[in-house]
Amino acid sequence: MRPAGNPLSAGASFEEFAVDADRQLRRALVARFGIEVGHEVTNDAMAFAWEHRDEVAAASNPLGLLYRVGQSSARRYVRWNRRIELPAEEPFGGSPFEPGLAPALAGMRPEQRVAVVLIHGYGWTYADTAAMLEVPVSTVRNWATRGLSKLRRLLKESS
Repeated sequence: MRPAGNPLSAGASFEEFAVDADRQLRRALVARFGIEVGHEVTNDAMAFAWEHRDEVAAASNPLGLLYRVGQSSARRYVRWNRRIELPAEEPFGGSPFEPGLAPALAGMRPEQRVAVVLIHGYGWTYADTAAMLEVPVSTVRNWATRGLSKLRRLLKESS
């Protein structure tokens, strides 16, 4: 889960912030753009963070700023109607995962997919997700609710 507020203003070093921000951004941007593009734009955002560390440290929401940098960077990588490739889930606890999950997630609207993955996959709160995406909590709640409904429908169709 990401910390509330700006961790840099709370005395964290930039290196500590960068390690945590990289992990958080990678999750969100891979959920949004797929494996290949998500990793590339996370690297671009983290390079921006290093080059502009004073600006990032002064931002009220540095993680949200870097998410937007990643989104802007994605324009160079994303082609129209390109299929999203999501990471394969590893079975855990001895129970197999739903094999139709990755294709169903790929078939969702990007905003809904990001909300569902961050909230239900990684356990983020609605407020943390809203802060990262820089949208109101009510918008995230709508995306997550509609995304779960669509995910259930897609999984039902695939079985």
